[in-house]
Amino acid sequence: MSDEPRATAPSETPVALTIAGSDSGGGAGIQADTKTIEATGAFATSVLTAVTAQNTQGVEGSHLVPNDDIAAQYDAVTEDFDVRAAKTGMLATAETVEQVARFVREAPFPVVVDPVMVATSGDRLLSADAEESYESLVAAATLVTPNTDEAAVLTGLDPDGPDEQVEVGERLLNMGAGAALVKGGHGTDETVHDVLVTPDGSEIFSHPRVDTDATHGSGCTLSAAIAARLAQGEGLVSAVEASVTFMERAIRYHHDVGHGPGTVNHLVALDNEAAREPTREHVADLEHRLEDVETTGIAAATPYAENSRDIVEAGGESFGTSDVAATLLAVREPLPAARFAVRVPTATATNLGDAAVPTTDHPEQGDFDRPVVAVLDGEDALFVGVERDGLVKAIRAATDA
Repeated sequence: MSDEPRATAPSETPVALTIAGSDSGGGAGIQADTKTIEATGAFATSVLTAVTAQNTQGVEGSHLVPNDDIAAQYDAVTEDFDVRAAKTGMLATAETVEQVARFVREAPFPVVVDPVMVATSGDRLLSADAEESYESLVAAATLVTPNTDEAAVLTGLDPDGPDEQVEVGERLLNMGAGAALVKGGHGTDETVHDVLVTPDGSEIFSHPRVDTDATHGSGCTLSAAIAARLAQGEGLVSAVEASVTFMERAIRYHHDVGHGPGTVNHLVALDNEAAREPTREHVADLEHRLEDVETTGIAAATPYAENSRDIVEAGGESFGTSDVAATLLAVREPLPAARFAVRVPTATATNLGDAAVPTTDHPEQGDFDRPVVAVLDGEDALFVGVERDGLVKAIRAATDA
């Protein structure tokens, strides 16, 4: 081995900036923004506007950073870094909103404005006079991302459905915003509609509501993900669509931390990508352990699988192309921890009753209280399990192998 020092290989990572408050609980604010920006492929820089004593249950106190110090941070970052995009979060006072609006008007990069007014816990994060100052910030924004409550404050219209969300977006464009993403997560409908309004029209991104209150940090995280994608040169519509999809996964597979509802999982997409090769190895392990059993398909899901691309199948390099993948995803709706699937001929699985494996022919509607379930479909039985050992044991018991 040579004694010469190794050559460096620096990464030319696009820089994104967050201008927001701190959340000592780590779920929202600067902490959520920097984690999300880095996980989405950009380098995170920050300007701190406030320090909050906060956790999953609420905001217990806050200290506002003087505007001179906010300006000093902003100057330090923009004078040294080639910032490609930015986002704003908690700004707290009218003076800070107005100062940040000046930054945004002069910025040579796109800026996403998340009009943080009230925390998920219900605690107020913006003074009443600062609400009136937001018009100047909205007018300078590339994109503004209000939830329904914030939309009502900014426009006077309380949106109840996509049509009114479009109207809110149009009002925000009339205020000067380049585009508006009016979020629907605060509603109660089974389907969430996030509506993007641009000068070219509107686009609705819809997905089933995740049944959880663990949405702490969701607004910060979504706007940070969009800013990170814009910093990398992605188009606005594409950046919004990808970030909305990412947010759905981050909420479903949230962190169960603290004594409150929990917080969104900022690294969920990064962790899911990192799990692909280990998941492929799990498939190979199942093939080896069941080589003496007649199988017609083996697959495994990444830990945070949401679509067919997250399913690795035996016998090829493609992801999720068979009905095994589709059924595994269906079982993961009622049993999100399910990760492994093995299909065997029904004629081979003659001991299902003795193996005490519950069966179903409607996997997406199941109420599974055991770690292994068998989905029956004509000539095949698809065994789906939470972990490999239990799955192999159940298959051997059911097939008398």
